[in-house]
Amino acid sequence: MERRSFLRGAVIGTSAAAFGGTLMAGAAYAAPAQPGAGPYGALGSADANGIMLPAGFTSRVVARSGQTVPGTSYKWHSAPDGGACFADGTGWIYVSNSEISSTGGASAIKFDSSGTVTSAYRILSRTNRNCAGGKTPWNTWLSCEEVDTGYVYETDPWGVNPATRRAAMGRFNHEAAAADPVRRVVYLTEDKSDGRFYRFVPSTWGDLSSGTLQVLTAGTATSGSFSWANVPDPDGSPTATRYQVSGAKKFNGGEGCHYADDKVWFTTKGDNRLWQLNLTNNTYELAYDDSLVPGGAAPLTGVDNVTGASSGDLYIAEDGGNMEICLITPDDTVAPFLRITGQSGSEITGPAFSPDGTRLYFSSQRGTSGSSSGGITYEVTGPFRA
Repeated sequence: MERRSFLRGAVIGTSAAAFGGTLMAGAAYAAPAQPGAGPYGALGSADANGIMLPAGFTSRVVARSGQTVPGTSYKWHSAPDGGACFADGTGWIYVSNSEISSTGGASAIKFDSSGTVTSAYRILSRTNRNCAGGKTPWNTWLSCEEVDTGYVYETDPWGVNPATRRAAMGRFNHEAAAADPVRRVVYLTEDKSDGRFYRFVPSTWGDLSSGTLQVLTAGTATSGSFSWANVPDPDGSPTATRYQVSGAKKFNGGEGCHYADDKVWFTTKGDNRLWQLNLTNNTYELAYDDSLVPGGAAPLTGVDNVTGASSGDLYIAEDGGNMEICLITPDDTVAPFLRITGQSGSEITGPAFSPDGTRLYFSSQRGTSGSSSGGITYEVTGPFRA
């Protein structure tokens, strides 16, 4: 997967086998990741928060849905979902979506340099099923609506500037977004069983008010070459965006999306796959597929949100499965990093690293209750490798 230089120095967040495709001249396809020993060793017993972690790591609860965030007067939202971290002087901010119909939106928690919570507040209100999203290089949060007529909203993590609807980015069942500062585009996933993979090309980089929505076109194989075609009507009415371009490749339930090092990764929950696009040579391949793990012993199922660490490791949250966050290393090894116990009716959402890479934030969307009002947002601290 050519990730040995992946994210060295910054978080933006093998065999030459082509699975079901034709090997292009000059293109090398890596075998999808396989189970192995993780870099942090085996998981220990569940801690006081019900989280199984490797030795040296600890967890804490930073917020609970419907309750005041400790140290603030702000009540945390229900159904916490996609998230990201932003540097804030010597501290940082963690933003989190709310996947609630009609009243979803997003909130933020601000931390000082020691990790103490100093404030929490709303950054987006009265929107619909805000599932995942993505961080921009100009430090805004793109919050995406997971409904058929969904929009992308650009929000201010500091809560100073009002949120803005970015209609030019298309109206469809949005999931995640990932900004590519090299090509000056934003990639977008679509959470439908016959969803597509898009990119938005702004008229001016740093301004998402206008631009061109494009869809990935390719064959039906699991590896090969791809190209981009303009979507004639980004508003998706009367014809949904995914049906407007002949040859647009179908993906079964697009979820998380992450860009780094001239590559973009995205997950598809319908078939438990992680896909990689090599943006240098315009090829795509499978980075992980649970059905290609021998003996049915796949450690990662229910693939969902994805983020990256400065080490080059990808961290992928499970919606279901064993309620784990698994990592895939640069040498294509997949292993559990943590497991939440006693919450089988929930899913893990919003993994994101603090700017210094020493803290990982994420949520259990429905917590121990199995209800959207029971969400729990966590922090894990420990010796994450650089």
